[in-house]
Amino acid sequence: MQIAFFNTKRYEKQPFEYANREAGHHFHWIDLPLRADTAVLAKECEAVCVFVNDQVDAAAIAQLQQAGVRLVATRSAGYNHIDVPAAHAAGLTVVRVPAYSPYAVAEHTIALMLSLNRHVHRAYSRVRDGNFSLDGLLGFDMHGKTVGLIGLGKIGACTARILLGMGCRVIGYDPFSTVDGVTPATLPELLAESDIVSLHCPLTAETRHLIDAASIAGMKRGAMLINTSRGALVDTLAVIEALKSGQLGWLGIDVYEEEGELFFSDLSETVIQDDVFSRLLTFPNVLVTGHQAFFTAEALAAIATVTVRNVSEYEKTGTCSNAIV
Repeated sequence: MQIAFFNTKRYEKQPFEYANREAGHHFHWIDLPLRADTAVLAKECEAVCVFVNDQVDAAAIAQLQQAGVRLVATRSAGYNHIDVPAAHAAGLTVVRVPAYSPYAVAEHTIALMLSLNRHVHRAYSRVRDGNFSLDGLLGFDMHGKTVGLIGLGKIGACTARILLGMGCRVIGYDPFSTVDGVTPATLPELLAESDIVSLHCPLTAETRHLIDAASIAGMKRGAMLINTSRGALVDTLAVIEALKSGQLGWLGIDVYEEEGELFFSDLSETVIQDDVFSRLLTFPNVLVTGHQAFFTAEALAAIATVTVRNVSEYEKTGTCSNAIV
């Protein structure tokens, strides 16, 4: 098939070309994100491949349909960036990568926890400036602390096993899943008891701003919040107020609800226009990474392999086992 790859980065090309060596699809690499005004670039392609910061809304889908596209393949597990009902109405099939490397995201989650707790990011900068003072770098033992995981799917389960191995008490809120060693809890119980709260659930209409002013008020004062899932699970303005008041002690995020114009780009020579995001960066107890939790060699290889397999299955059968229904 002819596939238009939108929003592609240099590091993606090699694993996709390798995964495609037998399938023989034709890739058209496009640096621009998919939007309604860039969808025309998919003309004469039967499929488009998109990522989490593409805007595959109804307007873009209408343009894709007009261009002759029949398949939207997202190289991600989440698909909240795609208007799936609009795609189905236009006769387009949408497929995803349901799992690639839960270990990658789980390990990055732990890295955020440990870096914030032991002030690794601040210590790194200090030492490079010749400052070896320990003032302001006091942390706490993770052993024996209570960590609440919201979502116990593949990534949440991997995170739980690492934390259990560190001697943490792990509690979890998930209406659909349980994990050995993890104590089930209601959401209010989890928020009230946890020293650290970590988010591992999908973004839906029900989970949007799951962490808002009310839920933060129900947390332990000075607790740590980690989000490596989807940015809009967190009400950023509410988090900023909680950081200012001390209700929230630490924040570690790999995702941000308005990240579309920021992440996956080099903006070091520009002035960031997002005032809310800029405010977050002023807090010494906030650590932000740019949606890199998934970013391991193993995960990239798995994403490429499954995406190519999805396209091949659709080409041969007109459907796909990883189609979103």
